[in-house]
Amino acid sequence: MLQTPFYNPEKSYEENFQNGPFGVFADGEVLGGQDKSKYDFLGYKVNSPFGIPAGPLVNGNFVRAALNKGFDIATYKTVRSGKYPCHPWPNVLSVKIEGDLTLEKAKGKLIADRNYHEPLSITNSFGVPSFEPEFWQKDLGEAIKDARPGQIVVASFQGTKKAGQSAEGYINDYAKTARMIKEAGAKAVEVNLSCPNEGSNNLLCFDIDRSVKVAEVIKKEIGDIPLIIKIAYYKDEDALRTLVKKIGFVVQGISAINTIAADVVDEKGNQALPGEGRLKSGVCGHAIKWAGLDMAKRLKKLREEFNYSFTIVGVGGVTVPEDFFEYRAAGADIVMSATGAMWNPYLAKEIKERLR
Repeated sequence: MLQTPFYNPEKSYEENFQNGPFGVFADGEVLGGQDKSKYDFLGYKVNSPFGIPAGPLVNGNFVRAALNKGFDIATYKTVRSGKYPCHPWPNVLSVKIEGDLTLEKAKGKLIADRNYHEPLSITNSFGVPSFEPEFWQKDLGEAIKDARPGQIVVASFQGTKKAGQSAEGYINDYAKTARMIKEAGAKAVEVNLSCPNEGSNNLLCFDIDRSVKVAEVIKKEIGDIPLIIKIAYYKDEDALRTLVKKIGFVVQGISAINTIAADVVDEKGNQALPGEGRLKSGVCGHAIKWAGLDMAKRLKKLREEFNYSFTIVGVGGVTVPEDFFEYRAAGADIVMSATGAMWNPYLAKEIKERLR
């Protein structure tokens, strides 16, 4: 049964940021006080190999609420080197999908509305907004300190494309932001190479050589702090193999997947999300679980082939406890849930009860 979501889709991003979280996430109750730190995550001991990925935890208040509810790996929403606006409201809609959102289905149009139902799949389109570093460095630093023993806050970020910017300038923006993340006290860093919601279909993770350069400049800045890269679904096995071969010894973790992009329309066939470049939007939730599981299996196989040791973070479609265990069986060391966690604040608690 769906609960009141901790991020309210009926409110703007700004309203959520100022007044959220909502529902059970707002009650202040701490769950899971008897946890034991017995799972490894990038050299840290955590109470459970489960958490929330970059996206719904838009500031420190949301992160603290997630930690309170036993989501032991909480990812602070992706930040940038400068202030960046959010796409217009609405930013979240329910999508109607029969079964899996296959790559073939994603070539068509998906109907979206505000009727959230199980099995839960949504589209989210924010455009990776960010406040100024002066705000998020302080807020992130405070959230990191709020983690209890057996918990950790991951800092997520990405570079920003600017008009007339050179390739070198773009890569340097990653280095600049990584430096700010380190200054904020990050213990683990995730760089987003896979966001489809900036009006472009050209995801950085598919530009393998540039992705490797980005990872290298980030590692130069952050040193021994573990680095995770967030990537999209790869249809091309050779491309995924090449990426893993070239970057798997640079990074300490690979997180997959983000979303699957598709054209999203209303019941009349009109673009559901207002604004230029927003016809195509990322879809997440139950319908993309197949893709996340597939990537976990393939990453595990490639890790073994190259004798690498990076951590596999499985993301996509985890809405019930059974999904968590499917991901673990597929090869994911760590599992995360965004959509499922938003509508079920007890998901971590339910999973922990079955882990014991």
